[in-house]
Amino acid sequence: MAREDVAPRWRRSAVNSDARGADQRGPSLVDSAEEALHIWLAGGRYRQGDRLPPEHEVATMLGVSRGTLRSALHRLEERGEIVRRQGSGTFVGRTTVPAALGERLERLEPYSSLAERRGLALSSVDVHIERRAVGAEVGEALGLAPIAPATTVARTLVADDAPVAVMFDVVHPKVSLPEEDSLRRALEHGQMVLDVLIGLGVPVTFARTRVIPSLLSSRERAGKLLGVKRTTAVLELEELIYAGRDERVAYSRDLFAPGGLDVTVMRSLESTRPTPIVHARNARGSRRPRDNGE
Repeated sequence: MAREDVAPRWRRSAVNSDARGADQRGPSLVDSAEEALHIWLAGGRYRQGDRLPPEHEVATMLGVSRGTLRSALHRLEERGEIVRRQGSGTFVGRTTVPAALGERLERLEPYSSLAERRGLALSSVDVHIERRAVGAEVGEALGLAPIAPATTVARTLVADDAPVAVMFDVVHPKVSLPEEDSLRRALEHGQMVLDVLIGLGVPVTFARTRVIPSLLSSRERAGKLLGVKRTTAVLELEELIYAGRDERVAYSRDLFAPGGLDVTVMRSLESTRPTPIVHARNARGSRRPRDNGE
């Protein structure tokens, strides 16, 4: 028999033998860890470009060793589902360049948390803090008279040295904010007003957000701050933050540079962590997977 006829037959035989053995023994821990990670990432908690928790935390969540986890991550990396960067961490894979910040409107979260997951350094420049009359529009939003005084904050948000948003916030006068110098330092170091409210113990519960498509030209002040070269489409987010059942505590209006924000609305059953391997296997009535990756 010719040599080229033997080789394919030998390969099929070996594959069939391995498949029968795998069916009898069940999946390995690496197989199960890979599946659990894939399902976890597909759930939508983490988006393209987000940084995942450290390996030791994920290994603990799964109930496997770091060796098993690394083998599973290697498989995901080969398929492009994750990206591992030396010294920076593990990130959700992407096929296109993501926006600096990705906002899922069904979850209230400070931009500082989004930036941390993406490995971005946030800061604010041109921070202006003053106490002044809120005016008719903001007063109506916060349930205040137009002449009522409140603390206003205007600033430019910078991500990795690039301006990404011009932000304007008004905090209800019933909220006792930190001293101006302390508040300014917090904002300059990348904290959001929402971070400050949470840090003060304000029981923030939800926010109502309106997305406003806008055009911004290079002649406008915001356009100059964001480095816009010509008239271009941008996103503006107007938000009213509530505490308790229906208590309005802050109003914001943020204008994002092109590529500064990716807005999505995703509806899913969200899991904050991957399902532990042993629990997942027991739930399906199967034997504990073989551990050949540790």
